[in-house]
Amino acid sequence: MNLRLRHMLPLLLLVTTPAAADPPTGFAEKVEALRKQTGAPGIAVAIVEKGRTTLAQGWGVRKLGDPAPVTADTIFQTGSTGKAFTSTALAILVDQGKIGWDDKVIDHMPWFRMYDPWVTREITIRDLLVHRSGLGLGAGDLLFVPRGSLSRKETVKRLAYIKPATSFRSAYAYDNILYTVAGQLIEEVSGKTWEEFMTQEVLARGGMTTATATYEARWATPDRAFPHARIGGAVRGDGPNSVLNEREELGRAAMPAGGLALSANDLAQWLKIQLAHGALPGGGRLFSEAQAAEMWKGVTIQPIAQMPGGLAPLTPKFSSYALGWEVEDYRGARIISHGGGVFGSITHVILLPDQDVGIAVVVNSEEVALLRGVAHMLVDHYLSVPDQDWPKRFGEFMEKRVAGGKAALVAGKAAPAKVGPSLPLDRYAGTYRDPWYGDVAVTDGADGLRIDFKTTPRMAGKLVHWQYDTFVTRFEDKAIEPAYVTFALDADGKVARVSMKAESPIADFSYDYHDLDLRPVAETEK
Repeated sequence: MNLRLRHMLPLLLLVTTPAAADPPTGFAEKVEALRKQTGAPGIAVAIVEKGRTTLAQGWGVRKLGDPAPVTADTIFQTGSTGKAFTSTALAILVDQGKIGWDDKVIDHMPWFRMYDPWVTREITIRDLLVHRSGLGLGAGDLLFVPRGSLSRKETVKRLAYIKPATSFRSAYAYDNILYTVAGQLIEEVSGKTWEEFMTQEVLARGGMTTATATYEARWATPDRAFPHARIGGAVRGDGPNSVLNEREELGRAAMPAGGLALSANDLAQWLKIQLAHGALPGGGRLFSEAQAAEMWKGVTIQPIAQMPGGLAPLTPKFSSYALGWEVEDYRGARIISHGGGVFGSITHVILLPDQDVGIAVVVNSEEVALLRGVAHMLVDHYLSVPDQDWPKRFGEFMEKRVAGGKAALVAGKAAPAKVGPSLPLDRYAGTYRDPWYGDVAVTDGADGLRIDFKTTPRMAGKLVHWQYDTFVTRFEDKAIEPAYVTFALDADGKVARVSMKAESPIADFSYDYHDLDLRPVAETEK
């Protein structure tokens, strides 16, 4: 869950030239043409310049097959751009003197545990926000992607069983689960749930009048965008756009990592507050100037990879992660930005602090070329950079990416060894348990083997034999990434463990099947 887009493409970066006034000439017509060209159902854009909203507009429809239009008040799911909102909630508590950024987490949550006792003692509130804990990329995401049923507190308790991938504070690896910890910490310190605190102390005080922090509030909003994705082809991103089930796409425990929904008008308000370093447009402050500086201060260095082909100009010279924001450069100047994605909805928020310009783009499908193309087009406009046709460049990149994924999938399936399975199907059946995820049940019935992820409601489907003792999942919910399921046998021919990996080579990192270490559960343990 860019919660995922950050790892599809790096965030864009900026230059130190004077900002131009107002959006580009013909911008609205250009966006509509691009929307139709990409097949995206809807898009909305917010632009703020020097404290004023110069654009808040929607194009297209909220849902395929429904003529209801996207407006400036249509709320979209905004994914990981919500991490900056959770950091802002913490900043408010810092201003109130209730916490400090470098307080130890266990000072406020004595029951909190990481896998390593030393890390448990040392990890700070700042560490929760900057992706340097030692956890692997997306570690623990299967607890809430999609539709995890665990409470936030129980999800946080499961952290004690997730093994680190690196040593503490030694490397950058994006995660969502530590923002879940941050959300629980807000509740422990303030006495309000993250949802209550976010709604009352951030969204309402910030004048974001249509924004929501709960599923119930979003579902109760008639003017909301529905999620869409291309899931009818060989890999996600191929085939026509389809409407996704909007109910419980993301487990409620993970809301602090990316569960907000905002409109273009809400995002314009958010951009103004950020560019004003916490000052509210109508007077007063949401957070202090000091906390604004803390939240934009890079902490964790991010590795830099050369961008391919036509995207090469976007390769930054420096890149770091701050408190819910990324800080990078483009043509020698700084930007503060973050991407976001939950299944079927993507967002990008960009701050050009030296130009006093803010940009937000939201799309109710997974059309990265449209999202990034429009965002980069606006960045170049406000930095007086000649048009580089970013929509075309991103379109070509995404076409190659999907084609490469399809080719890799075909190559991987070209010649399976049609041997096995080693055992009668009923001997693969049983309950298997991973210490951090919980139970996965395999059953044998009239239609063969089935798999059911017990922590994730409705994540179930057939197991189809692939080769040897490896099967492929065929989930009933086609939006869930299929995976290879391999049963390892002991010397007595009994299943000793089960491992998994995503079938698609371009599957989202949140499908961290590969981190599972499933072991048989004895009848006495069930």
